[in-house]
Amino acid sequence: MSEKTVVGFGEVMLRLCPPGKQRFGQALPGSLDATFGGGEANVCVSLATLGMSARYLTALPDNPIAQAFISQLRGIGVDTSRVLLKKSGRMGVYYAEHGAAQRGSNVIYDREGSVISQCGPEDYDFAAMLSGASHLHVTGITPALSEKAFLATLEIVRAAQKLGLSISCDLNYRKKLWKWRAGTKQQELAGECMGQIVPEADIIIGNEEDAADVFGLKADGSAIESGTLSTAGYVQVAQKLAARFPRAKYIGITLRESFSADHNNWGAMLYDCEAKKAYFAPLDGSGQYHPYEIKNIIDRFGGGDSFCAGLIYALHHDDFKAPQTALSFAVAASCLKHSIPGDYNYSSLGEVVALMGGNASGRVMR
Repeated sequence: MSEKTVVGFGEVMLRLCPPGKQRFGQALPGSLDATFGGGEANVCVSLATLGMSARYLTALPDNPIAQAFISQLRGIGVDTSRVLLKKSGRMGVYYAEHGAAQRGSNVIYDREGSVISQCGPEDYDFAAMLSGASHLHVTGITPALSEKAFLATLEIVRAAQKLGLSISCDLNYRKKLWKWRAGTKQQELAGECMGQIVPEADIIIGNEEDAADVFGLKADGSAIESGTLSTAGYVQVAQKLAARFPRAKYIGITLRESFSADHNNWGAMLYDCEAKKAYFAPLDGSGQYHPYEIKNIIDRFGGGDSFCAGLIYALHHDDFKAPQTALSFAVAASCLKHSIPGDYNYSSLGEVVALMGGNASGRVMR
């Protein structure tokens, strides 16, 4: 198969975390662990690590912090040649405090006024940025930053559609964002804006809450706070999304049952819109849905992004593109991410395939 290039467009941030699972009040004054993270960047890193051609598009200030990020991605194998650099401005920051046991994780954003939030469609040459690409990935995070960022996301999606690229969109609702239009409720603004972006998508992805928060589509029989999920309810949600967005070929929904910050069950559903059939993964020996039980979670940030990357990778490769196999690949990749600190999933293709095949013992490989 000829090489296919996946392009991701969106904001990346400097991520600052207290060491281990300390609280901010314990770690400060003192040192914080600094890494980088952002939904679309995370997808590009995962794809490059799996061996696929990936290009990351964003707007950043031309300063040493941004250059450190660009150098890191280049080292991983992500094409950063078309990143837009501005002489002034700032990179967004997010502070992440890892939860433990019954204490949930906490995120504090410091991203207002970031370069990408100040750039509209007129600042980019999307035709050049998408040149040679076969697929575009966007999320609902970047449009939530500002009206300019929304319009830029909408324009690159429309440009990609005109160029014949396939498009994936992760709904990724963030309740701490979508505040850029005074007098409009956050969920209403998200629904209005994503209602213009999502119709162009071939693949729609979300978690158990996103469809409800963005489009008001709730799964019957599920209670998110108690960790109760109804798989049948999410089939209904996917069917409603498919009816609203007829261009979509696949709808992926990650299924997380959270018993504590350290202990989650993890799986997903993939709905084939043409066949009108739902697939679940992982499966047990009798072919029934049986989620991965993940205990002692190292870092759950980026879990959904690693699912997106796994699904995109699988659907672009003949060995994995059958719906059940593609879903199993994506869920295995994202399961492994929970064992890796930072936003990025550094799991290799061989490790993902091994977990798909049932090698979940975690034994030392010598």
